[in-house]
Amino acid sequence: MNHVTRYVLRQLVGPLAFITVALLAVVWLTQSLSFIDMIINRGLSAFRFLNLLLLLTPGFLLLIMPIALFSAILYTYHRLTYDSEIVVMRAAGISQNSLAGPALALAGMATLVCYVLSLYLMPLGFRTFKDLQFVIRSNQAAVLLQDGAFNAIGKGVTAFIRERGPNGELRGILVHDRRDPARPVTLMAEQGVLLAGENGKPRFVLFEGNRQELEAGRNQLSLLYFERYALDLDILGEPPATRWREPAERYLSTLLWPGTSKDDVAYANELRAEGHNRLVMPLYTLVLAALAVGAVLSGEFNRRGEWARIVGAAAASILFEALGLGLHSLIVRVPHLTPLLYLAPVAAMAAGIVILRVRRWPAIPWPRLAWLTAA
Repeated sequence: MNHVTRYVLRQLVGPLAFITVALLAVVWLTQSLSFIDMIINRGLSAFRFLNLLLLLTPGFLLLIMPIALFSAILYTYHRLTYDSEIVVMRAAGISQNSLAGPALALAGMATLVCYVLSLYLMPLGFRTFKDLQFVIRSNQAAVLLQDGAFNAIGKGVTAFIRERGPNGELRGILVHDRRDPARPVTLMAEQGVLLAGENGKPRFVLFEGNRQELEAGRNQLSLLYFERYALDLDILGEPPATRWREPAERYLSTLLWPGTSKDDVAYANELRAEGHNRLVMPLYTLVLAALAVGAVLSGEFNRRGEWARIVGAAAASILFEALGLGLHSLIVRVPHLTPLLYLAPVAAMAAGIVILRVRRWPAIPWPRLAWLTAA
């Protein structure tokens, strides 16, 4: 690696790190809004909140890295051109390939990082996130129940809590259980607690209240007074170890080769599409880097005309990202078109290399105002 390559690489790394951190902070801010209610009203601790965000970070980085590298290349090479450093390098005999080499080498390293994120860290983080989310919903009454509001805490179970005591007890409880439409049940109690049952599912234990059951066929109300009553809740249906894993939670082997369970067979196309997308998404880093390098290094030196190439590269990158999203949705419905998902980044990278080879772009006819000509 010569001095010029090391110099350009140093110029690229700083903006890449800054843009990546800035975009990640923006994504964290937008995603944290979904946890604000849990923090303020439902007692989710700051440590647990940060833990949830960190588990989702690999997925965020996989989306951010191509955009951050694209922006860093445009910024760095534009600044080098504006300061006439690119002109000096070309006058010293440095070729186009040597000038583009640092950006493409950095793109190659970023692609390897994206493959680690896509194939291992992202499914691991999202799987842990979903399991932790299950634990929070199953074992923490403060997260499940909000004072002074009707809370849907299960399939067909609604609860109202007047207030929460200093020791975690719940006071003024109204529970309506309609899991059996033919025999709806309403329970009222002075106080109660939410505990974890033997099977890992939460259990509502009520004290000093009554149970009202209406038989739909006979229109007869049954009333039972109790000192202690336990109501098992089916909030998530299955424990983390046995529940069906979503596509984002799965590793590549279980995506490309789904199992024989009922849900895997029903969603086989979605699982395979996600698997192929995991293999293609890291290549977006190389594609956007090639488009950016081609935009800033192709053609002649012209400070006034360079912005047009930059805007064109930005528009091409947006179209490519939109094409990738469209192909991902398309191969779910038409699996035979899966090769198009791999062909798109190869064609886009080839286009970026061809653009890099262009030595002279057609002149853009700039409008000249009459009053400027007269002056």
